[in-house]
Amino acid sequence: MATDYDEVRPDVAEARKASLDAVKSANAPDAKSVVRELDEADHTDGMDLPGADLSNEELTVTVVPQKEDEFICGSCFLIRHRSQLVREEGNVGFCVECEG
Repeated sequence: MATDYDEVRPDVAEARKASLDAVKSANAPDAKSVVRELDEADHTDGMDLPGADLSNEELTVTVVPQKEDEFICGSCFLIRHRSQLVREEGNVGFCVECEG
């Protein structure tokens, strides 16, 4: 007698039907109410949007001078430690990452 191995076993079929019935009977919100809730929750009160007028804002920054063991890479313009210096042309140094 031939056996169809692709046929769904009876216990699996019953479990699928039971889980489908459970999903249907659940109190799931409809799509419109979910979209409405997302729209209501989408507030930008505490955020600065691009192009916002920040002329009245004051920015305080502490500037730390370059240390003796640091250099500015002439390629990426980042401050690097002397241990990352690979090549130096005149007063311009280049870091390990830029020289690859």
